[in-house]
Amino acid sequence: MTTTTTVPCSEPGCPGTIEDGYCNVCGAPAGGTPGGTSATAGASTGTSTGQAQGAGSATAASPSAMLGTGFVQGRTGAVSPGGSDPDAERSTRTGRTSSSRLATAALGSARTAATGSKATRRVGTSSTRLRGHRLGAGLTTVPSAPVTDPLQAVMAVPEVAERKRFCPTCGEKVGRGRDGQPGRTSGFCPHCGNRFDFSPQLSPGDVVGGQYEVVGCLAHGGLGWIYLARDQNVSGRWVVLKGLLNSGDPDAYAAAISERQFLAEVEHPLIVEIYNFAMHDGAGYTVMEYVGGKSLKDILQDRRDANGGAIDPLPVDQALAYVLEVLPAFAYLHDHDLIFCDFKPENVIQQGDGVKLIDLGGVRRLDDLQSAIFGTVGYQAPEVAEVGPSVASDIYTIGRSLATLVLDFRGNTTTYVASLPPVAETPVFQAYDSFYRLLAKACALDPSDRFATVDEMRAQLVGVLREVVATDRGPGTAALHSAASVLFEAPVSDVAERPLDWDELPVLRADEHDPMASWLAGVNIADPDARLAALADAPEDTVEVRLARTRAAIEAGRRDVVQATIAEILAEDPWEWRAAWLGGLDELARGDSVAARASFNAVYGQVPGELAPKLALATACELSGEPDIAESLYVICARSDANYTAPAAFGLTRIRRERGDLDGALHALDLVTPTRSSYVESRVLRAHLLADSGRGLAALADALASVGAVTIAPRERAELSVGVLRSALDTVTESGPSPTTRIAGVPADEPALRDALEGAYRDLASLTDSRDERITLVDRANEVRRWTVR
Repeated sequence: MTTTTTVPCSEPGCPGTIEDGYCNVCGAPAGGTPGGTSATAGASTGTSTGQAQGAGSATAASPSAMLGTGFVQGRTGAVSPGGSDPDAERSTRTGRTSSSRLATAALGSARTAATGSKATRRVGTSSTRLRGHRLGAGLTTVPSAPVTDPLQAVMAVPEVAERKRFCPTCGEKVGRGRDGQPGRTSGFCPHCGNRFDFSPQLSPGDVVGGQYEVVGCLAHGGLGWIYLARDQNVSGRWVVLKGLLNSGDPDAYAAAISERQFLAEVEHPLIVEIYNFAMHDGAGYTVMEYVGGKSLKDILQDRRDANGGAIDPLPVDQALAYVLEVLPAFAYLHDHDLIFCDFKPENVIQQGDGVKLIDLGGVRRLDDLQSAIFGTVGYQAPEVAEVGPSVASDIYTIGRSLATLVLDFRGNTTTYVASLPPVAETPVFQAYDSFYRLLAKACALDPSDRFATVDEMRAQLVGVLREVVATDRGPGTAALHSAASVLFEAPVSDVAERPLDWDELPVLRADEHDPMASWLAGVNIADPDARLAALADAPEDTVEVRLARTRAAIEAGRRDVVQATIAEILAEDPWEWRAAWLGGLDELARGDSVAARASFNAVYGQVPGELAPKLALATACELSGEPDIAESLYVICARSDANYTAPAAFGLTRIRRERGDLDGALHALDLVTPTRSSYVESRVLRAHLLADSGRGLAALADALASVGAVTIAPRERAELSVGVLRSALDTVTESGPSPTTRIAGVPADEPALRDALEGAYRDLASLTDSRDERITLVDRANEVRRWTVR
């Protein structure tokens, strides 16, 4: 008979026994913490980083050959089937649509010495902070979220679900059930030996700091429990107390202390207010404003529940509206050298028609190289573990959160933990090209390829939102009202019969912050060679001077100067997309539409919310034999901004007419509004297309009706009338009359049409200077004249 020795647990007061090396009650290892490891050991191992590595440890990245069309990021493949990944909510602490297949000129092929946040604003972006709007920026509507009663938000049973229990030190699963028995809410991690405790430390009725009476638990997160309390010193107002998930975790405790030191100074209407920091029984609690409403994560969950348990992402316009609204909060933090670090959908609460950024537990100073770094798998930028957080890593989390809001993104912590799903497998990306480009730039693997500032991202996000709203409105709707760009002047050329020339495309706006901006404003010389000479005498050779010199050299046909100056600009800043824009103009001027296409595609990737690169890319695609891509881009331009409607509509007309799509061409011409100077040209072209269509009397009647209300040259109107009436008479003669159809005000029968055509010939003859031509027209009038017998 074998005798089993029972070893009691060595933890004081624990009645458990050791099984398989660990206590069957508290989980403590046999003989205490293994290897004599202290409670703080392992804090800088596994997925935890106590100190950020220096920027110099980063290695140079390869050129972004497909910049703007999707970055090659990590693994690709299909998402695993089945339910949602329980690890998707794990929070750890850690040290191309149709045009996407086009070749893209490389930008950023060289790298600056440091990765992460750049010290200066990217050249070519406006430093002016965009003013806030109501949720949706006046472009779209977002359903309101009611402000909840605080008491109804209190958890009836404050318990952390087993699937969300992870060791706060190493991130391994802990507290899981086994053999039908529920998991422990406190104990020691079998992997690293450190203590975990998921039990609330406060109970209803406890008074924290002699001021805040606890009502109950609201939620739990990566850094601890969140409690509802009343402030007994300020009229019983509701406040939130955020405690520590594990009071024995020095990293978490240090994070709370860090909050106390500087977060109370953060004051922004879109950021939850930190009131105080209070102690209770040796533990610290952050006291903050109560924000009632629903988090974006809750909104997603509600949509899923209403959809029978199937994921139901947000419409793209609503997701963009939420992120657009919260971006000024990030800009405020960055302006104060603070990094949010751990942004995700649960950090945004919608209150009524507004939003607020909550949970500042991971916020740290930009120059902080000592504090623990907080982040969430699937959201945290890949370089953070090596070089630490930055403005660029915050932008990455914003991009990943935006992707999570609109995608069936079950693989965001696995297959696509550091990449986006392929365009070919993602309908949202196929439907909204600019949206995909925005995400690709925000979530680029190399931090230098991302937006340099939140303001830069916000300016582009507004443009993308406009395009998404315009696309959702669909065909048959008027273009959105015009909106001034901070980067480009509005287009001024509308050409119906040919693609735009290089100098008819939108012009770059000058950067008013350039030191030579005022001096350049005085260089108004028409002759390009003389302008080049004047620019050579500029007091300072700034970027704006070089850009002006490049433009003048294109006009003068001085390709040597163009190439040399662009090379100078890119050597100083490899991400200066305005150099690529001018390079595309030069290539278009020289007739190299394929090279121009690659240049404009690169610009599109850098500023995905701007319409000017899309119009230029569409032009280059039309010239280089890519009509389908050109058409899709022209459609975006025509719908998104009234200033772009006319040139885009004429492009659509050319492409569709060449393809034999008369209805599509007519619809494109109908997009040109009466307020445009080219409206008359569009009406005349419409009339000619109908007149030449061979579609019968109804089309001929519509042809003359197209120009009935516009003022055109008398000879042009007479010529059009002759052509239409001649075709109508031939049709009636061959197929018979149509008494219900009226053309030029007369019924479509032979006698009336002969009289009308005779008059049209005589009108045209009276407008003709050539005697021989006049005689010919009178003869034709006599030929069609009705002869009567007296």
